[in-house]
Amino acid sequence: MRNITFILLTVLTLGACSEYQKVLKEDDVKAKYAMADSLYNQGIREGKNSKLKKSLRLLDQIVPQYRGKPQGERLAYIYSNTYYELGGFFDAGYQFERFTKAYPRSEKVEEAYYKSAKSYYEVSPRFSLDQTETYKAIDKFQEYISKYPDGEFIGDANEYMANLRDKLDEKSYEIAKQYHHTEDYKAAIAALNNFIEDNPGSKYLEKAYFYKFDSAYTLAIRSYQQLVPERLKVAKEYFEDYIRYYPEGEFAQQAKEYSADIEQRQQINNTNS
Repeated sequence: MRNITFILLTVLTLGACSEYQKVLKEDDVKAKYAMADSLYNQGIREGKNSKLKKSLRLLDQIVPQYRGKPQGERLAYIYSNTYYELGGFFDAGYQFERFTKAYPRSEKVEEAYYKSAKSYYEVSPRFSLDQTETYKAIDKFQEYISKYPDGEFIGDANEYMANLRDKLDEKSYEIAKQYHHTEDYKAAIAALNNFIEDNPGSKYLEKAYFYKFDSAYTLAIRSYQQLVPERLKVAKEYFEDYIRYYPEGEFAQQAKEYSADIEQRQQINNTNS
């Protein structure tokens, strides 16, 4: 009985594959549409990428031929969503973007705005790389949020937007911090100061305040003697900025130790002057 069942399944599978290949190679646009739609529905329902991939091959052939026709909207949506479900996010972002422009009154348009933004989010690279796609995703999420402030996906959209902004903050902070790492302390102070001014809500703000102080402190103690007093004074001011905002911060103890050293050096300078 098991052998009979296996044989039947094999025959049915081979028959389906044969029919698919026949439709794929022929010029019957209606047959391609029907099979693409059927395979898409099966793929979504059963969670089978193999069905979606077959559907996509047919869709590639017929989507241009249905633009402007009644079936065009449905076809454009499943074409976009097939790319999305298969993880082809570059294509999905572009196709959903086209869908929103071609069918602004569609019942699927809100979903299309959201999935276009989500697609660009998925291809946004790690912070150290070029962030063109990150900016694109932010623009797309902002567009969705503006159009649908109470939309179905608004919670996720805001969360993803926050993640993207954090990534840009991290990139800006790491660029500024790099000057400190390479011991270009004057440049580090300027860059970290700019970061603080440009990113008042960043989670990297405490680090920026501390390394700005650390840079000023290190610059002061490594300077020619005639430059030390004024630079220690500036470093002390930066310490006060840090400790005012982060009295129990991650670097508070280290900052206090540096501050104590500054005061000791200032007393010695005052004694010698």
